[in-house]
Amino acid sequence: MSDQTCVELAKAEEILDRYPHEEPSLIQVLQDVHRAYNYLPCDVLVRVAEALGVPLAKVFSVATFYKAFSLEPQGDTIIKVCMGTACHIRGAGQLVEELERKLGIGPDQTTEDLAFTVKTVNCVGACAMAPVMIVGEKYWGGAKPARMETYLAGGTDDEN
Repeated sequence: MSDQTCVELAKAEEILDRYPHEEPSLIQVLQDVHRAYNYLPCDVLVRVAEALGVPLAKVFSVATFYKAFSLEPQGDTIIKVCMGTACHIRGAGQLVEELERKLGIGPDQTTEDLAFTVKTVNCVGACAMAPVMIVGEKYWGGAKPARMETYLAGGTDDEN
């Protein structure tokens, strides 16, 4: 067992210590694990199943059912491009193409340095601002491919 695995399992143990060791804790534990690791590592899921007394198949079933969870490492910054009708019509596809050009990755992919993950989403509920791109926690309405450097650098609101 490598030192990295021990460190990761130590974080998981801290999370598990905060909850009753029973099945109703499963989703909250998985949320905390995802927040701590930025994904759900398989070794940790095995430990969660053991600690909560839940079959491993059930843990994986929950982990793969909810779109908020990922079994693959995610970038430090998650980029979401809205592909809802209004955003699609107003050029969301061009935003995805520009991200592919700038970062070398497409939707549901992560840069090798784990800096960015690109995702496309069905709708973010901000149709009046279409096309919308979310970089981390920051929403960019009326997003334009030519402004991608600013978005990726976390620019300021007055630049949009």
